[in-house]
Order: sequence, then structure tokens, then C-alpha cells
Amino acid sequence: MTIDELIGRLEDYRDELGGDAEVRLMTQSSWPFENQITGLASGEEINDTDEDDEDQNVDEDAVVFIVEGGQRCYGSKRAWDVAY
Repeated sequence: MTIDELIGRLEDYRDELGGDAEVRLMTQSSWPFENQITGLASGEEINDTDEDDEDQNVDEDAVVFIVEGGQRCYGSKRAWDVAY
């Protein structure tokens, strides 16, 4: 999915649900969980950090990661059926 595709889908949901609707991350289709989103990070930001540790760089700079903020509850397998 590209940034433009994500923005377009979010705009559709904003029109339907309102701009105050919470965005969560659904993970693990076989045992789903709903997760809060803590923020965003680009590959470039990750690769440009001067951290002196054993953590590795990501493969591409031109990628945006949605960063999970913590599990809230169990999710629904139906999310994968309705995702487009």
C-alpha cells in the first residue's frame, strides 16, 4: 500500500465515521489482536539515527512504518475479509 492509497482510504472513513474515529492496527489473522498505534517512522529516519547499538537498519529509506503502541484486546478474523 502506498501513502496515497492509505490517505484515500482514510479520507473515505473520515467522511463516513468522522475525523475523531480512532485508528488501530489489527494484527495476526489467525489469532487477531487490536493494537494501539504509537506513531509513524520512515525508513530514512530509522537509518539516519546515530544510535550506537546492535539494532540494524531497515532495507529502504522510502518506506513508512506504522508503529504499534500496545495490544488493547482480541480482534476479529473478519477484518481480513472486509479489508480492501
